[in-house]
Amino acid sequence: MAMKNRTISMSFDLTNIPVAVLMGGPGSERNVSQKSGEGVVEALRSLGAIVTPVDVTGADFAVPAGTRVAFNVVHGTFGEDGQIQRILESRGIAYTGEGVRGSELAIDKIASKQRFVERGVPTAKSEIIRNGAKPTLAMPLVIKAPREGSSVGVFIVRTQAELDDALAQGRKFGDELLVEEFIAGKELTVGVVGDLALPVVEIRAKKDFYNFDNKYPFLNPNAAGADHFCPAPLDAAITKLVQDTALAAHRALGLEIYSRVDILLTDACLPSVLEVNTIPGMTPVSLLPEAAKAMGLSYAELCRRIIELSLAARPTDP
Repeated sequence: MAMKNRTISMSFDLTNIPVAVLMGGPGSERNVSQKSGEGVVEALRSLGAIVTPVDVTGADFAVPAGTRVAFNVVHGTFGEDGQIQRILESRGIAYTGEGVRGSELAIDKIASKQRFVERGVPTAKSEIIRNGAKPTLAMPLVIKAPREGSSVGVFIVRTQAELDDALAQGRKFGDELLVEEFIAGKELTVGVVGDLALPVVEIRAKKDFYNFDNKYPFLNPNAAGADHFCPAPLDAAITKLVQDTALAAHRALGLEIYSRVDILLTDACLPSVLEVNTIPGMTPVSLLPEAAKAMGLSYAELCRRIIELSLAARPTDP
């Protein structure tokens, strides 16, 4: 797929532009999405936009007449999987982020894994299990529900007892599960905005791995949390390798607007892509705004760029 011109300017004026911020959603990441939405609302108002928050609970959400663009921060189910995109397109409403096809592909860990393999993007060895089957990969391994975000439905398995529990918990999300070999290494993430890879962030969970609780300690005061290092303490050559890998993953899925690519870096400095998030968190502790800030791009200007790129990719009459 040919990439469109991704020239980003700082001249896109949001003064008095009607923007609806779509937040919440019916999925497991509703509370996180609401926090992201609150941040985006404040940022866009600081840029002069006329902002209407919209609490999305299902397909019957209402966007005010005259809205120039809907800023979508509904994470995971419904918001990140092509459903809300299809609804907005049927209503003729411009929106931020990837389109239907890119959203459907990126959120599906099985489909995106297959695309990575086809395009030569480094990623862990894996298998798909269905109908109550057991994995054939050796432990340790990772069980993943294929269409959840924020590490919901992800289980690291080291023993038989953990395997039985992980399979039972994972199948609550559906019968089909992705099983990956466990790769030890540094947890990294790279934001991609247009054709630009942002500074690499290293995440060091204080306990376990970077799971839902450690990502969002404001939702769970008992969570251990995680430390973030941005830019990650990597030498220049490894930093470039990780950023290039993130861009390769983003492009392999045909994405055009923005994403955040999660990567493991082994002790041998080999990157392995975990997943690509097309509606990454925009909360006060989220990684994409942190990386943007490290390169001198404020939260508000990041929101402006997301709108500008989205409207350039799918132009509509104002």
